Amino acid sequence: MTPPHRDSEPQGHQHGHTHSHGPAAPVSARLRKVIAAVLIPFAAAVLVGLVALWPGSAPAHERTGVGFDRETQQGKVVSVVRIDCGDVNASQVPVDTGTGPPEGRPATGRGLCGKATVEVTTGSDKGRRFAEVVQPDAPRQLRAGQEVVVAYAPDAPRDLQYSVTDVNRKFPLVLLAGIFAVAVVLVGRMRGVMALVALALSFAVLTLFILPAILQGSNPLLVAVVGAGAIMLIALYICHGPTARTSVAVIGTLVSLMLIGLLGSLFIGWASLSGNTDDSTGIIHGLYPHIDMSGLLLAGVIIGSLGVLDDVTVTQTSAVWELRQANPTMSTRQLYRAGIRIGRDHIASVVNTLVLAYAGAALPLLLLFTVAQSGMGTVANSELVAEEIVRTLVGSIGLVASVPVTTALAAVVVSADRTGIGPEAMASAPVRAGRGRRRRARS
Repeated sequence: MTPPHRDSEPQGHQHGHTHSHGPAAPVSARLRKVIAAVLIPFAAAVLVGLVALWPGSAPAHERTGVGFDRETQQGKVVSVVRIDCGDVNASQVPVDTGTGPPEGRPATGRGLCGKATVEVTTGSDKGRRFAEVVQPDAPRQLRAGQEVVVAYAPDAPRDLQYSVTDVNRKFPLVLLAGIFAVAVVLVGRMRGVMALVALALSFAVLTLFILPAILQGSNPLLVAVVGAGAIMLIALYICHGPTARTSVAVIGTLVSLMLIGLLGSLFIGWASLSGNTDDSTGIIHGLYPHIDMSGLLLAGVIIGSLGVLDDVTVTQTSAVWELRQANPTMSTRQLYRAGIRIGRDHIASVVNTLVLAYAGAALPLLLLFTVAQSGMGTVANSELVAEEIVRTLVGSIGLVASVPVTTALAAVVVSADRTGIGPEAMASAPVRAGRGRRRRARS
């Protein structure tokens, strides 16, 4: 019979292992060196790229007065009065259909327009007032006290130099951003705070490096790769800490981004996508003809895929690590199979989310094709839709590939580590099996 004091020690070890919910033990020094050998050259290359391509600021140009490329100021609607549209020669005045004067339209059949008096509240012409006529069927109606954005055209006649271009939405947007930040911090606590810090730094990389560097004439693909690498390193390590788990997720994300870049470059060229498909890209091409618009499209695919890739790779890495900690006897193949089962559910939800996100953004365009009664082949063949199809499918392929790549990498790393598992975890399973055999023998 086994002495009682020999059983007592394994039971104590078993209890300590079963109820341990702290962070996983650090990996061995050998594995840290292997991971560092991969990531340090990559981080150094990103740093060199940032220094070499750093633009300083966006190049200056003469304003065209078209779209966003206009000088704007802030304004406020002082008053709004209703007048007959015919008295101000308003175009597209609604006509009487013979069914009686609808609400808001006089019996004359010409329609009531709103004549707003707007005061400029910023700039050298602060205090200057001008009149803005709003037709009754205009999608944006003005009201007294409303904050607006006004455009300034210095070459126009004095009475026509200012016009209302949009309403001022700063307060509701800032309020919504505040609610978002509070929700993230309340739920995520310190991890939520770090996520907000990472978000701010990622936005800084986008606005201070990526956009000005592209405008300055640097290769959009190279800028996107360097910028995406910087954002990936900043976001992942700030949010999840400088651990082996995070490093494996970084490597998995890097491999997936390389695949997205290769596939995107291949199919954007094969499908002859110019990247110049709407008013915004047309203005950019007109102002900066040296910019490679197809390269800009590929850069957008890479940066747009990065956020979802981070989520997938971090989740898969954490799943494999937790599986290993829960059952240290699992082999590399068992870890991979268990992790990939989790990943399949993740793939289904993420791909569906990505496709619906792009479809939602292109919904007005899809409505136009529906109204035109165009066939599905005609719709898909148009460059506007084909661009979104390539963007969606290339990004989705990268997401799908990131699951087995990251899962396999995490399984190999955590299985190869001997120090990180801990002697207590390794001893718990055989001790329990031995006691089970003793119980069967006594019975």
